[in-house]
Amino acid sequence: MIRKIIILSLACLAASATPASAKGCIKGAVAGGVLGHMAGHHGKAGAAVGCVAGHHHASMKARNAKMQ
Repeated sequence: MIRKIIILSLACLAASATPASAKGCIKGAVAGGVLGHMAGHHGKAGAAVGCVAGHHHASMKARNAKMQ
């Protein structure tokens, strides 16, 4: 059941996402995939979450650099 919810929510996110640069996504996906795999063989979910977190971190870093 939880797996279906995760897949459905990822599909909704993918459908509503706008094209953007992948800054931080690859690094976050690799780290999240490794951590997800180590935490119970959830590498794909970890990679997806890591990509989102990495992209958010890169966007915040760029925004702060632009402000200064």
